[in-house]
This record gives sequence, structure tokens and C-alpha cells, in this order.
Amino acid sequence: MLIDSHCHLDASEFDDDRQAVIKRARDAGVTAQVIPAVDAAGWPKLRDLCRTNTGLFPAYGLHPIFLAEHRPEHLQELRRWLQDEGAVAVGECGLDYFVEGLDQHSQQSYFDQQLLLARDFDLPVIVHARRAVDAVISSFRRVGGLRGVVHSFSGSEEQAQQLWKLGFLIGLGGPVTYERAQRLRRLASQMPLEYLLLETDAPDQPDAHIRGQRNEPARLAHVCDEIAKLRDVDPAGVAEATRLNAQRLFALPG
Repeated sequence: MLIDSHCHLDASEFDDDRQAVIKRARDAGVTAQVIPAVDAAGWPKLRDLCRTNTGLFPAYGLHPIFLAEHRPEHLQELRRWLQDEGAVAVGECGLDYFVEGLDQHSQQSYFDQQLLLARDFDLPVIVHARRAVDAVISSFRRVGGLRGVVHSFSGSEEQAQQLWKLGFLIGLGGPVTYERAQRLRRLASQMPLEYLLLETDAPDQPDAHIRGQRNEPARLAHVCDEIAKLRDVDPAGVAEATRLNAQRLFALPG
């Protein structure tokens, strides 16, 4: 049994065949998926999707990529959604220093306020950190009292160790299946399993076997198999360890 700790199943790319995608995931052994929001406009659709499908769990937040769509009042709305709508986490939030034109000061402001909400509600955070891992770590230290996951981790082993010490896990997905991702593959082969979550980030970040195609949660088994191969262990052990990690972090049913 596998848990996809990060999947955007509410995305429009799945509007034509969402139920078939969910069935394929279940058939592939993916028993649950955490679905993080990206902007306030998408929260109602995400809530309704998770209410009507067993095994889907919502997280609500404001993604840095969609900075132009965020408004200060969305943070007050987010507080209400976290209080009333059964979120398992705050997110997807974070910092992105890769995309040009995203004001770093504004990103930091939205990120910090979401971290404070996570602390207030005692919820984990699902964090996007692209070319901004050090800044994200500094934010965690400044706010304090946090836990969560840095998804699609692409930093160094040293940065990963700093995150673990702060109570954070790292999420690995399709990129680890690419031969050129040597640093990431080395980390996956050596890191303690207690800090690992598996993810697809579907419809994005397809694994090497379907490069250039739409990703979906059923592909999580390929991520698990690749990490097990790198570690020279049985995939069932990786599946069980990461499933238990996700259940603990997000307080998911067993």
C-alpha cells in the first residue's frame, strides 16, 4: 500500500477522466492521496473532490508561483478554511527563486503568515522550495514550532539533514527516476527512511518512463520501485515505511 503525499488531482488536466485516474491509482496500490491547493479560487473544488472520494485528503494554502492571484484577505479566508474544512496540512506554500518576476519580499510575507497559521492550528506544512531551500530553512527556524514536508526536494544532503533536525521530511517523486539526477539519487539511496515521503506531483513531474506525458498517482509505484532499487531493498519495505510516515505526519487513518 502506498500513499501519494503530493498530488494535484484537482487540476484541470484531470477534468476529463478524474474517476478513471483515481481507479488506476487504487488498482496500483495507492490507497490515499494528499491534495494540496495552490490558490484561494481552487479551495472549493478541492474540498468537494475530497468530500466525495474516499482516500483523498485536502491541504489548503497559497502557492508562490501564483503570487499574482493572491490577496492579503486570502490569508484571513485561509484561517477560516483551516478551522472549518478538515485540512490535513497547510499548503502548498513556500518560496520560488527560479521563476523570474516573482517578488521575493511578497513571497516571503505570504509564506511566513502561512507558517504562523500552521503553528497556530498545529498542522504540518507542505512546502515548495525551488532554488530557495536555505531561505525556507531560515523561515522554519525563525517561526519555530513547525513540522511538515519539503516536497520535490532538490537540495543537498546537508540541507536535508538540517530539515530533518527541524522536524521536516522530504518528498521524492519522478525526478529521482532520471539517471542524470545523481545527487538526488545518491540522497535517496542513503537517507534514513523515517524522513522520506513518496509523491507524484501529478499532473507534473512524470517519471523517466513517461517523460513528457501527463503524470498521475498510479505512477507512484514506479517511484517506489526506483528508490528500492537504489537502496537494494524490497520495494514493499519502502512502501510500508513511507506510508507510515505519511500517516503520522498528516494524521491519516491507518
